[in-house]
Amino acid sequence: MCRNIKPLYNFEPPTTDEEIRAAATQFVRKISGFNKPSAANEAAFETAIEEIFAVSTKLLASLTTNSLPKNREIERKKALERNRQRFGTK
Repeated sequence: MCRNIKPLYNFEPPTTDEEIRAAATQFVRKISGFNKPSAANEAAFETAIEEIFAVSTKLLASLTTNSLPKNREIERKKALERNRQRFGTK
């Protein structure tokens, strides 16, 4: 999986459309191999992003859990600590 795609489910505050679109864009970039498509492929690239965005939005809306929502700030700090341990960065 692309490292830039983050889990989007069960957060407080809820995931925004911008976050879902960014994940869809990263996914399309990863599977297409294009960071920015050529003019000839731009329409297909944008269509794929929109379709993945729509499906992802529907998926996130249909999921259920008994778990409490995760706090974004706490999860960010956990990720920073994992990276520090893994890569020795500050």
